[in-house]
Amino acid sequence: MTILFAAPDMDAAQWRARLAALLPNHPFVLLGEPLDPTSVRYVLSWRHPPGALNGMPNLEVIFSLGAGVDHVFVDPSLPDAAIVRVVDPDLRDRMSEWVVMHALIHLRQLRRYERQQREKVWADDEAQPRAAEVQVGVLGLGVLGTDAATKLKALGFKVAGWSATHKVLDGVDSFSGPDGLKRLLALTDMLVVLLPLTPDTRGMLNASLSAQLRQGGPLGGPVLINAGRGGLQVEADIVAALEKGLLEGVSLDVFEREPLPKNSPLWSHPAVYVSPHNAAISEPGAIAAAAARQIQAFEQGEPLQNVVDRARAY
Repeated sequence: MTILFAAPDMDAAQWRARLAALLPNHPFVLLGEPLDPTSVRYVLSWRHPPGALNGMPNLEVIFSLGAGVDHVFVDPSLPDAAIVRVVDPDLRDRMSEWVVMHALIHLRQLRRYERQQREKVWADDEAQPRAAEVQVGVLGLGVLGTDAATKLKALGFKVAGWSATHKVLDGVDSFSGPDGLKRLLALTDMLVVLLPLTPDTRGMLNASLSAQLRQGGPLGGPVLINAGRGGLQVEADIVAALEKGLLEGVSLDVFEREPLPKNSPLWSHPAVYVSPHNAAISEPGAIAAAAARQIQAFEQGEPLQNVVDRARAY
């Protein structure tokens, strides 16, 4: 039962070594290497070339090696196999660390103090809001959003969440559907976005959404934190919202184009933090172990976990 590694942007040697130790009876083959296509049962995918998975009649499972699965659906000839998100505590915890870090950066006005240090200015004449005064809205209450919301709540933030379908999360007000989104935005001082990229969510972080966030508030204005997918945001609208004062600060880990073009105004905007899509790195050891556990359980007759709904694309 061959495992095909279809992730040309990743270091295949690390994955080969880990999977050989975890699943020694499963041949591990890279795209482009000789293989019997009828032997391929599993694919580990990250941005595989469209059409690369054709002609494999016994393919059963496509594992996405990152938090998102939109890269899989770029392939117009995607085989009719189960698509599985590899959900691992390591990836989940890394994402929550990044979200919490940036929530605190904006809460404690780090950019201002960085500027004061460069200019050798000793000044503390602005108010310092408490976490309990700040309403965080989390868009997306899947595994990553739920964990981030729980950890922000533990720090004392007021936290509410939104998802396409209603979710129940202890201590977190939950909203759903189009009307629920409007209600959440109107309450929100700090918007954390951990949504999947689907036809319904593409481009939703736009001028209209920024205008619906609560203005003023303890942070001086709303803050946007996006570590979901780059296709969720319209970057020209985000920059315009900052210039108009509709946004006070922004932290972005994902972008419409990656790497972020050198001429993007996001690089140098004084209210923006940029990180290179590394909020939650897919650490090969942890992700390989999670995929191996799924394969072993599946071959023992257990159902797959975290299967993607093709109709909803997540």
